[in-house]
Amino acid sequence: MKRDVVSSARSVRTALDQAARGLVDRQVLVDLVALAAVAGEHLLVLGPPGTAKSQAVRQVARALGGRYFEYLLGRFTEPSELVGPIDLRRLKDGVVETQTAGMLPEAEVAFLDEVFLGSTAILNTLLSLLNERTFRRGATALAVPLRVCVGAANQLPDDEALAAFADRFLLRCFVTPVADAQLEELLEGGWRVERGAAAPGASLAEIDALAAVARDADLTAARPALAAAIRGWVMRLRSARAAGSANTRAPSALRSSAPSAVRIVGPNRTTSSPSAGWPRATTSRASRSASTIAAPRSRKRAATVLLPLPMPPVRPTTLTTAVAYHGARRRGGPTAAGVG
Repeated sequence: MKRDVVSSARSVRTALDQAARGLVDRQVLVDLVALAAVAGEHLLVLGPPGTAKSQAVRQVARALGGRYFEYLLGRFTEPSELVGPIDLRRLKDGVVETQTAGMLPEAEVAFLDEVFLGSTAILNTLLSLLNERTFRRGATALAVPLRVCVGAANQLPDDEALAAFADRFLLRCFVTPVADAQLEELLEGGWRVERGAAAPGASLAEIDALAAVARDADLTAARPALAAAIRGWVMRLRSARAAGSANTRAPSALRSSAPSAVRIVGPNRTTSSPSAGWPRATTSRASRSASTIAAPRSRKRAATVLLPLPMPPVRPTTLTTAVAYHGARRRGGPTAAGVG
């Protein structure tokens, strides 16, 4: 029995090493996926986009074998896209039955990207799948063979309901982008992945053998250290959430309490009032915006006169005398000079 367990552990270790080839700084993520499968728990991977989260899970799933399911959740994703559509032929007979072939209820390794974007109906369906390993929908009731489900997201949610759902993922891994100094290694790894070097692969039976041994392991000596690690992790998580909430509330509080920036552009002066938001943040933007509206002007030149100088008034006597003179000449009568 012990020899079989050692052989299974070596086979899984070799498969994981092969799965990590082509991935830069993702060995911890690869090992955590296998550890979650052995422990029968689920893994949450947090990190910015483009950090090879999905690629790492795909390669581990290929190395471990078994049926694999992957899906990208969105705001408008329906539960049937995960669990399968309703059988219309059975529905004509009045029976609600779900076609689960090739869908999440029949998967052994699953990866759900953007897991917190799912609707309430999807989250409720996932709760029974992740916790109870069962799927119920109408006349369909299945025991789910799911070993591990890996969820991915960019960050932890702020919503309390989503935070409760995130607690279903006991293991969590934070990934960061690869450093610039490892660009050559990253390019070589991508070339290896494109070549499609197949991993030798370990069977899920070996994972089950390791899981059976892990359940019988005596953790008495390691329990105090494990409890201390969990307490420290929980405290750091609470501090991070509190800091994130404070940073989210600070800009809105400043915007509501501080006056808005006012810029007055006149012909000879320009003034600015205190800005809103972060200190000394809006004033410079207001100045730049106002400078594009006001006409450019040199400091050494005098103010430009936009209107011409007023013309002197025209005396009406001159105009009347001229009109009378021309009218008298046409009629042959006395001229304006004679009249005067």
